[in-house]
Amino acid sequence: MTFDLRIDNGTLVDGSGAPGRTGSIAIEDGRIVAMGDVTGKAKRSLDAGGKVVAPGFVDIHTHYDAQILWDRMLTISPWHGVTTVVMGNCGFGIAPTRPAHRELIVRTLEKVEGMTAEALFAGLGDDWPFETFPEYLDAIERRGSAINVAALVGHTPVRLYVMGEEATEREATADEIAKMQRIVRQAIAAGGLGFATSKAATHVGFEGRPVPSRLAGFEEVDALAATVPAAGRGVMQATIGKGLALPEFERLASSHGIRVSWTALLGGGGLLRNSSVTDQLERSAAIQARGADVWPQVACRPLVLEFTLKEPFLLDMNPVFNKLSGADPASRMQAYASEDFRGEFHRMIEGGALTDAFAKAVVSYSRLHPEYQERLLPQLAAEKGKRIADFMLDLVIEEELDTRIRMPVANADESEVATMLGNDHVVLGLSDAGAHASQLCDACYSTHLLGHWVRETGVLSLERAVQMLTSLPATVFGIADRGLLAVDRPADIVIFDPDTVGASPLERVTDQPAGAERLISRARGIEAVIVNGTLLRQADEDQIAGNGALPGRLLRNGRAA
Repeated sequence: MTFDLRIDNGTLVDGSGAPGRTGSIAIEDGRIVAMGDVTGKAKRSLDAGGKVVAPGFVDIHTHYDAQILWDRMLTISPWHGVTTVVMGNCGFGIAPTRPAHRELIVRTLEKVEGMTAEALFAGLGDDWPFETFPEYLDAIERRGSAINVAALVGHTPVRLYVMGEEATEREATADEIAKMQRIVRQAIAAGGLGFATSKAATHVGFEGRPVPSRLAGFEEVDALAATVPAAGRGVMQATIGKGLALPEFERLASSHGIRVSWTALLGGGGLLRNSSVTDQLERSAAIQARGADVWPQVACRPLVLEFTLKEPFLLDMNPVFNKLSGADPASRMQAYASEDFRGEFHRMIEGGALTDAFAKAVVSYSRLHPEYQERLLPQLAAEKGKRIADFMLDLVIEEELDTRIRMPVANADESEVATMLGNDHVVLGLSDAGAHASQLCDACYSTHLLGHWVRETGVLSLERAVQMLTSLPATVFGIADRGLLAVDRPADIVIFDPDTVGASPLERVTDQPAGAERLISRARGIEAVIVNGTLLRQADEDQIAGNGALPGRLLRNGRAA
């Protein structure tokens, strides 16, 4: 027979963790129809000699919910071999949203996803093609996408839909909880992958208010978790915080027979002062041993944020900065000049909650003093004979809030990251692709894992790393037909060079709606990306126009129709 596509001479690493083997793959009608010794011609052939042929990577923690409506290519994830993404994490999203609440949801996302409201309004347009979550799924399916997408229904938009602005002010009534349950059930029945929420102190919305999900009592979270289908047919994703941590995750998983995946098990060395990695891993293993299906997500990169004091997302959880949330630039500069503010900030930096983080903070951009760039703040302050707080605030005011600071938040200790990656009780997540666009870029986590943790350090075998990028996240999130190379599976495939694969240093571009900035990383060593049998990228270039038919599928309840 004549196949649509053949891939020959590659090392097949199938995603199961089994050793790689040399062979070919034949693809017909978007599916793998033969593997190993393949006979028969093809309309198109790819020579993968010296390269690895693996399943397309599955990114379970993204925030493309808004971006997918203006960027069907979902850049930059496919650049790095990702062929399936899960949106709606941390309880955020844009559906359901009443027309009257569109500004509320945009102003919330502006804060927690690091994009300007102008960019979000420009990208989403005036006529949103949905109100309910089922309508949202229909809309993105009609529009199409370059890669496969699955969506969690988020607690924050559901709460806003039911309670309006009061969602940021109080707990819900029994009647309101019942209404939320109906909405979540409707969303999952229409194809939602599960339910997501957050109690993270870092999740601060418009006017400095906690995002709506943080106002929910445990009774509300428990009631919404009960709507998730049991026995691995759905997932609850949660971002850890006060009142929603390991004991609650175990209780939710055990009570409802569901899988809970939480964000994120992180090492120290930055702003977050977590318990030790060893303690968190031991507690997670014990929870699983008791039969609760609870999976912590870990990240393979240092969690580093770049920010300005015009919108200091990273610092908004601290009262001294939170009280300025919503302030215009002139008011911020006036506050930053005051002795009261400087005194509070100084106490936080030197001997307080921010000591560890600011010890490693650098000036990443200075408009007037380029000689400061990539130098540590404490060193610069010492040279000027100033306190760190005074030096930083003087510079920020001089540059009218344009100064950028880069700071480690977590995972700065590589030995701790290696310990987490070597553990069998975790799942790889937290790329945050689509969020914090101007502050970080970890959508390149897959190529970083293969380049740094496989080739450079040897912490992971190639086969284990591929499994962590493919079948394991797919299984944990109930994505039924992705993550493995096998006959009769969808042909989502990435071909990469194990000797060169990696992620480039970050660069700042202005390709977002309304000319907004974002950070990107380019991939190295990704030879080809195939989605449902269609060659999407080759030699670092798109092979399909973004305004035409695209091969990605909407994975309703984790499976393409």
